[in-house]
Amino acid sequence: MPHGTTQEVVARLPSGLKVVDLSADFRLHDTDVYAEWYGHEHRAPQLQRDAVYGLTELNRQGVRKARLVANPGCYPTAAMLPLIPLLLDDLIEPGGIIIDAKSGVSGAGRDAKQANLFTEISEGINAYGVGRHRHMPEMEQELRLAAGRPVSLSFTPHLIPMNRGELVTTYVRLADGGTADDLRAALERKYQGEPFVKVVPAGVAPATRHVRGSNHCHIGVFADRPPRSAIVISVLDNLVKGASGQAIQNMNVMLGLAETAGLEQVALFP
Repeated sequence: MPHGTTQEVVARLPSGLKVVDLSADFRLHDTDVYAEWYGHEHRAPQLQRDAVYGLTELNRQGVRKARLVANPGCYPTAAMLPLIPLLLDDLIEPGGIIIDAKSGVSGAGRDAKQANLFTEISEGINAYGVGRHRHMPEMEQELRLAAGRPVSLSFTPHLIPMNRGELVTTYVRLADGGTADDLRAALERKYQGEPFVKVVPAGVAPATRHVRGSNHCHIGVFADRPPRSAIVISVLDNLVKGASGQAIQNMNVMLGLAETAGLEQVALFP
């Protein structure tokens, strides 16, 4: 593999080669937005124009035809699998979305950072990237496309003392006359027959142990106490459906293989 940034490396690969990129280098359509959030100019803007955002269940046709797929981040995957269908169906308001996310330590990468040491992480929980996490423009971009108008969201990620797993609790405002049951029914219709996304029954709260080590995402919907409000809970394994598992799923689609190939393992519990 040639040396350089992911953008530079992909730019030098043979044109007929299909690529799924796990980095954030091709997720943002606007290269100026990329420069703002990542601190340097985009080094392969000619490729960015051809990149397809690879949230598989919601862009399967685009992934199938793509040469370059930008694999989504783990938090955006967990948040947007429920939010995008609800926005497309005009069941929730595009404003005031609150995403409260929690991830295992592996979500922070493998770099030797003091904040990730066992004695720093164990027996505690902390927020990070408060008000300016790099997944925010990625989510705003895709949710805006789904809503067909601007969206406003608050996103706060938290690090919790476990190796892997992610739980995202999202607070939404219902469209006029809508109920939490309407949201659940719409998500059930959308993901009926999908191998990796499951909408759990009413009253069931998804847990990270239900998906640990698997490529699955579980989604639950609850009515909130304030009028016209609902709570959506989604869980996945940040190292599988939130990263390499979804990359394999996308590559299977790109190559015309069975989408579930290599991904049919069940959750590791206990």
